[in-house]
Amino acid sequence: MSSIKRSVSLYSLQDSYYMGDLDLEGCLREVSKTGATGVELLAEEMIKRFPDPIYTEEFQEQWKGWLKKYKLTPTCYDAFLENRIFDNRTLSLGEQIDMMKRDLKCASILGFSCIRTLVSTPIEVIEGSLEYAESVGVKIGLEVHAPFSLNSTWAQGYMDKLDKPGSKYKYFCWIPDMGIFCKRIPDVLRERCRKHGATEDGIALVDEAYANRVEHGFTKIEYSQNLGAANMAYRNANGEADLKKKLEEMGGTPGDFEYLGNSYTYSWSDPQDLIDNIDRICHIHAKCYNTTEDYVETAVAIPEVVAALKKAGYDGYLSTEYEGGEHLRDFQLVPDIEQVRRHQEALRRAIEG
Repeated sequence: MSSIKRSVSLYSLQDSYYMGDLDLEGCLREVSKTGATGVELLAEEMIKRFPDPIYTEEFQEQWKGWLKKYKLTPTCYDAFLENRIFDNRTLSLGEQIDMMKRDLKCASILGFSCIRTLVSTPIEVIEGSLEYAESVGVKIGLEVHAPFSLNSTWAQGYMDKLDKPGSKYKYFCWIPDMGIFCKRIPDVLRERCRKHGATEDGIALVDEAYANRVEHGFTKIEYSQNLGAANMAYRNANGEADLKKKLEEMGGTPGDFEYLGNSYTYSWSDPQDLIDNIDRICHIHAKCYNTTEDYVETAVAIPEVVAALKKAGYDGYLSTEYEGGEHLRDFQLVPDIEQVRRHQEALRRAIEG
């Protein structure tokens, strides 16, 4: 029996929360119904008047009571380093570190062992926060989100600074997002672009190019402190400019170019990357876009990823992060509760199979 555990990120249920169908307790109840034993929280999204209630005994007791009632363990606290909260300047390094410390404190109060920070988080902010992270016992996990990847110069750029002697450096870890293991472009994106006028010829061109990148390997994004420039270089290295030219020659529609541009927000990495970096992985976002009635995720290679994690001896959480709703909500109600249920079953089958 594998020791991999299942969790759900409450990001997955944002539509039901926003529409008022679920409150925070309702989200926890729905997570419990899936058989997941862990919960990942976006406190800024789901705790009104954040962060003030977290510091109160009343909310802390309520939170603990909910966790006990629904038999859930806090797995990961999703933090957002909002360094552009002012129109006229970026927060100073000290201000950014203070914000990171605030999130580490909140995570510790609520019982989380790690926080997720975004790929845009400067190395200096992470390093400047590690001593505090150690003091409260909460790891700082840098999300490895498509089109970024492990076993790349981007990842090595962080390790060159953060893989050092000293106990505080053990509080830096990776949080891979399974969007880096997309064998196919999500079908819900394809359908959205069709509604925006994408043609079958344009879709076929982009799908074929993506399949070729999966087969022959993506050129990985390079390390740079300028993420915008790094992303543009990544796109060009993986043939975006050539595809744009072909679409122009075909008389491509705006929907075709929308599909093309969005296709570069997904990527494929060899699951061996997980095995190679397992000692630094503290949590995993089990990204999903559309899981069928037969419990097959239509883009992410769940069986291959879980097989690699089993081989590596991973005993942490796979946390469902449903993101397909962003392609649906302009046209229909988002079936987030059902999608989470299906995806959790798909994970269960892969883990126990």
